[in-house]
Amino acid sequence: MITGTILERGGAGYRVATAQGEVTAVLRGKAKRGGPRVIVGDVVELEPDPTGDLFAICGVAQRKSLLARRVPDGRGHRPVVANVDQVVVMTSTADPPPIPQLIDRLLVIAEANHIPAVLSVNKVDLNPGDELVARYRKVGYPVFPTSATEGTGIADMKRQLVGRTSVVTGPSGVGKSSLLNAIEPGLQLRVGEVSARVRRGRHTTVSAVMIPMKDGGFLVDTPGFSEVGLWGLPLIELAGAFPEFAPLVEQCRYADCLHHREPDCAVVEAVADGTVDRGRYQSYLTLLEELQSAPKAWE
Repeated sequence: MITGTILERGGAGYRVATAQGEVTAVLRGKAKRGGPRVIVGDVVELEPDPTGDLFAICGVAQRKSLLARRVPDGRGHRPVVANVDQVVVMTSTADPPPIPQLIDRLLVIAEANHIPAVLSVNKVDLNPGDELVARYRKVGYPVFPTSATEGTGIADMKRQLVGRTSVVTGPSGVGKSSLLNAIEPGLQLRVGEVSARVRRGRHTTVSAVMIPMKDGGFLVDTPGFSEVGLWGLPLIELAGAFPEFAPLVEQCRYADCLHHREPDCAVVEAVADGTVDRGRYQSYLTLLEELQSAPKAWE
């Protein structure tokens, strides 16, 4: 019996990384009949068949984290990837310009799923992005100014990735592949090949795949990350996904304050006096409205 990590599902089989190398496995016994659905990132117990060419998945270890995507009709969820250690939100300082509200959304998704987040601010060779860096460091996020072209911040970013399972997300054009290839030469081709395979076909855009790093750890390609997790968050818990709100919410007059139009709201007062960034607060209001208008489970 050996253990491994699910890298990708392909048809009825799974690609699994083990200490002995990558193997192919299928579900068997209890893992097939009654356990949780096996997904990318799961740590599984494997048993070889008599020929040694194929392995059977006999058990799934308890997950320490889970990202799930809303199903198309808006009711229920589909597990996507398990055991993520961190979410790396990537943006660029220019070409394309950053979209702070999108950055906030991705960070909130990580917070709502209780997964630590870090921010990679890329293309600092085009614009240093000092204001952007300061905005998120003030909140408390680790921020890594980077440039794949000049090599800025590459060593620091690599140290953040090695040994961890990281979902790397962000809008197109921010230099994600170039940066990851600078961190680990040769990775760019594999990311491109995997992404093409994952996105092929009618339903494959919901797939995730893990890419092993040479020095330890995994990078997770998860198409449609912005559809993950936030939809299931109770309204009252949204403020908790903004770290700078945390010390303020208990000071509000009402325990169920949504920090919008309620009187004596400590968050609104902090926005007015500049303690809380007004742009971050606007992101909160946008997400609050989205949650309020989302279909309920019984609808």
